[in-house]
Amino acid sequence: MRIVVSAGGTGGHIYPALAVIDRLKKEHNNLEVLYIGTHNRMESELIPKRNIRYEGIEIYGFSKNIMRDFKNVFLIKKGYDKCLKLLKKFKPDLVLGFGGYVTYPVLKAAKKLKIKTFLHEQNSVVGKTNKALAKNTDLVCVSFLSTLNQFAKAKKVVFTGNPCGEAALTMKKIKCSDVGLLDNKKLVIVVAGSLGSSTMNEKLKSFLTLSGKANYQVLYITGKGHYEEFIKETKFKSNIKVVPYLDNLAGLMQSASLIITRAGASTMSEILALSLPAIFVPSPYVANNHQYYNAKEIVDNNAGMMILEEDLDGAKLYQMVNEILTDKQKYDIMKMNLKNLGKADSSEVIVKEIEEILHE
Repeated sequence: MRIVVSAGGTGGHIYPALAVIDRLKKEHNNLEVLYIGTHNRMESELIPKRNIRYEGIEIYGFSKNIMRDFKNVFLIKKGYDKCLKLLKKFKPDLVLGFGGYVTYPVLKAAKKLKIKTFLHEQNSVVGKTNKALAKNTDLVCVSFLSTLNQFAKAKKVVFTGNPCGEAALTMKKIKCSDVGLLDNKKLVIVVAGSLGSSTMNEKLKSFLTLSGKANYQVLYITGKGHYEEFIKETKFKSNIKVVPYLDNLAGLMQSASLIITRAGASTMSEILALSLPAIFVPSPYVANNHQYYNAKEIVDNNAGMMILEEDLDGAKLYQMVNEILTDKQKYDIMKMNLKNLGKADSSEVIVKEIEEILHE
């Protein structure tokens, strides 16, 4: 089998693509993959390191900069022409898109050449590129049930979940004692994405001070660029551990009772896979405010709680944490609802759907 995969810009698009590639490799020993991404974003370094053939195209997302957008129209046409040549030469059985503006010329070229196409949407709010491509796509897979009705014009739409989360189940478990905390106490993890957030850090020092007297423990991840400033002239009780970064966060999530986090697609998939109750602080700085809607999907199903960044303060968060951790019935209901919302076999379901459209 030969496939072309396209996903760009962020790990939220790239890692689900890699999960499906890995699953297809298990099913097809002779799998050949060509990955088409941007020329300068994270996939341009990450994918070649995985020994996957890579082709980059120069393309940018549209903005309010008229000159840049005008240039981008020509770059899209140039990228489309390059994709036509690449696809004609590679002759794939299927082209898979996992989001990001780079997928637009790739899937457009595939349809021109009458190659079957697939899209995966990780967020509860459909991205602009996926929305534009969906009606001419053979198969669309979504991560949230509520997203199904946003693809009314697509040929076939299936709820599969996000394959990113499956990796969290197989990661090596990190015990609390591995990070300098106690194994016999409940653990609350606080993290604001891989880079951290200066806004959240500033607002949550008071939460850590209040939590110093609690019967749970906290691992607070500041983000590498914020650590020195955060711990300067600050001392916390022994049940509070502050670190700049954690390499295997999913491994520690297996030991946690609760996580306070942003609501990006990859994080959501891990929380669902592990059925780990969460308090979401969605980033207000993302396209279409999609983190808010990702979190709302969980909250509306009584599987988590949310507080907006503008409303965030230490005392309020401390109250929310205690509400979840001291009410066993509430906690157990959250875990059960998370399990019902998640898909533990997402990549397997996606591959089965792919096989079906290939044999139609």
